[in-house]
Amino acid sequence: MNRRTFTQSLATAALAAAAPRLPAATGADPSPAAGPFPLSIMLWTVFNDLPFEQRLGKVVEAGYTNVELVGEYKNWTTDDFARANAARRRLGLHFDATAGLPYGLADAAHRDDMMAAFGEALKPMETLEIPAMIMLSGNVVPGVSREAQHQSCVDGLKRAAAMVEGRKIAGKPVTVLLECIDPEENAKIFLSSAAEAIDIVREVNHPQVRFLYDLFHEQIGHGNLLEKLEKNLDKIALIHIADVPGRHEPGTGEINYNNIFRKLIEMKYQGMVAMEFKPTGDAVAMLRAAKALAWNPGKS
Repeated sequence: MNRRTFTQSLATAALAAAAPRLPAATGADPSPAAGPFPLSIMLWTVFNDLPFEQRLGKVVEAGYTNVELVGEYKNWTTDDFARANAARRRLGLHFDATAGLPYGLADAAHRDDMMAAFGEALKPMETLEIPAMIMLSGNVVPGVSREAQHQSCVDGLKRAAAMVEGRKIAGKPVTVLLECIDPEENAKIFLSSAAEAIDIVREVNHPQVRFLYDLFHEQIGHGNLLEKLEKNLDKIALIHIADVPGRHEPGTGEINYNNIFRKLIEMKYQGMVAMEFKPTGDAVAMLRAAKALAWNPGKS
């Protein structure tokens, strides 16, 4: 199950039930320890045959201090939350983002439902000290104009921003991250273009609403990755990394990640960069190699 399929299966009630209030944990500082920008791992792609705490141990073995989730906690008990927090404290890990809301922004008819789901999702986010939520447009709404769906995304993000205005988790502003999906993965998706997604973020014009630039999706859907990066760095807070085709590690496909990482360093990008690839070999070794490439890219 990939995170897009998993996202659609999450229920608001489950999120609410899985959100006991625990004492605040002291997570690791997500700032880069030895590199130009912080790195993370989107956990759905790796170590899926292991229990959750062991998966976190593998993240550390690979040399990372940040992890992104997709609502893995939706059916957790209070004890499960306590164990997860204890493990991340012990390992020096930080959960930097999560996803999994069961509604999309493009459908104005479900905006109240989506905002209620977001409100409930903030409870486990507080417990696990996750400061960012990834939101999607959802599928095209039949019979509704593209302009109206675009505006619905703007309005939904404005409402989400109002819900978290000035709010912090673990000392960081709660951030809403808009992501688009390529039409090969989901032919019904409304928002498949980084250009339109960035336009939406600019229209919302709120410091707690930013763009998640998934290079895998954008290469499949539209390409021209570097120009969009250069023109819109001010609106990008998270970048997802995987090569095309196959969603494997950098260097296995057509994206020139040497150029991508060199450009990020040149522009002094300070947002998160998360590995969201399916390794073709040993996951720990592939993640270590991806980290080395990201922080020390070679020439193209």
